[in-house]
Amino acid sequence: MPALIDSTIQKYQACIDACIKCMQACEECLSSCLKEPDVAARTQCITMMRDCIDICALSAQWMSRGSDHAAQLCQLCATICDACATHCATYQDTHCKQCAEQCKQCAEECRKMSA
Repeated sequence: MPALIDSTIQKYQACIDACIKCMQACEECLSSCLKEPDVAARTQCITMMRDCIDICALSAQWMSRGSDHAAQLCQLCATICDACATHCATYQDTHCKQCAEQCKQCAEECRKMSA
């Protein structure tokens, strides 16, 4: 059984890494957004980042354990990452731009994984 999990992890490693990077970028961006003077205007974006953080963490976990449902979850992760990237891209802050870029990369990897 360990050989199966090891090969699964290797197969999905790029997507796992992208999910973890996206989760980190969203956490950092969310923390920075909470300190911005227009924080009240960012509530929808902050909520979206929270969703993105959660789905990325869960996707990485499911891929890491070789879940039979990881591909389905990664399809949803790609959708949420795309939405988060769109929200973050509306702000000019460096942290928002970096977050949007990581979200786009994660969505791309999740689409590859779930194909």
